[in-house]
Amino acid sequence: MASNIDLSPLFQPTQIGAVTVRNRVLMSALTRNRALPTNVPNDLMVEYYRQRAESAGLIVSEGILVCQQGTEWPHAPGIWNQEQIDGWKKINDAIHEAGSKCFAQIWHLGRVSHPDAPDQIASGQPVYGPSAIAARGGRFRFLPGIPGYVTPTEIDDPMKLVALYKQAAINAKEAGFDGVEIHAANGYLIHEFLDSGSNMRTDKWGGSLENRSRFGLEVLQAVIDSWGTGRVGIKLSPAGGYNDMGMPLEETLETYKYFVAEIDKLGLAYIVLQRYSEFLDPIIDGKHRAIKHDVVQAYGHLVKKSTLLSNGDFTPEEAAEYVAAGKVVGVFWGHLWVSHPDLAKRIQNGKPIDTPIDMHTLYGNACGTTLDDQRVGYTDYPFAEHP
Repeated sequence: MASNIDLSPLFQPTQIGAVTVRNRVLMSALTRNRALPTNVPNDLMVEYYRQRAESAGLIVSEGILVCQQGTEWPHAPGIWNQEQIDGWKKINDAIHEAGSKCFAQIWHLGRVSHPDAPDQIASGQPVYGPSAIAARGGRFRFLPGIPGYVTPTEIDDPMKLVALYKQAAINAKEAGFDGVEIHAANGYLIHEFLDSGSNMRTDKWGGSLENRSRFGLEVLQAVIDSWGTGRVGIKLSPAGGYNDMGMPLEETLETYKYFVAEIDKLGLAYIVLQRYSEFLDPIIDGKHRAIKHDVVQAYGHLVKKSTLLSNGDFTPEEAAEYVAAGKVVGVFWGHLWVSHPDLAKRIQNGKPIDTPIDMHTLYGNACGTTLDDQRVGYTDYPFAEHP
């Protein structure tokens, strides 16, 4: 992996809010579906995170469900009960022993849950969204007939959902996390409130920029009440695409310029802007869904009181150039961490980062139901030889 680009900017310690990290090679949230059998983090997950904590500057957990929901991915972990809190505590202890830090990404799927999923049925709750508008697409592969998305139930009082985030944040503190990342990207609940295509409410939660931004701001304030601003981050994906999201470009720019400026006033630990990614851009009605634009250029200058981070198909060389130029403080990677448990060390030591991902086991190993089966494509990727 020889390069003429100086990669050393990626390996300078830095402060992200109230947290000091040893490098700028950060691990993004990665859904891996190993919380078998009941949404509770287990010992296999402890090993997975410990491996990556040996070199990552900061780890953001996979999306952690704030309540029981019918997700596209069975065996996603939650944080709504004590057993789950205790499971995450073991993971955080391992991460800290390896010298890294971890933020909990807390997650509500909103309209892209499914009412026939066992967890959704067990919850006794409908699939909620800001409006009764279904997303196009979706494939719930573990349900008979592989159904798609359904029309959600419009939530009568969104503050009921804000309360779920607040309790999840309190539970994350008990579980030993270093902070919380609010998942406001990729077509999930907060993103759904922001986007005028999925939010057509006529009350104080919809319509204007201010009203569509209200839900995300209320969630942030609820989490800050428990953690303080220096340990709360947020992830945004203004380019949209995934889960049938995206407004016309001018409306996208107007919406996210307002929202980024408003959340930055809070002085968050960080704001992460996810760049356009073809992997997250489905084809709907014969064309790609995303609204392509340079999100760092469009919104980065609005981040003045928070730490600006980014992710989305960066090469190490490009990431180092962004950091050196002051465009961002650090860069998250996702897929590269899946198949390279020692990614930061590989980049620093010039080792190859070309191990392919086994896509059949990316979201769980369908060929086995035991934890030993689930090691395949999870904790068995090779480490490189390092000095």
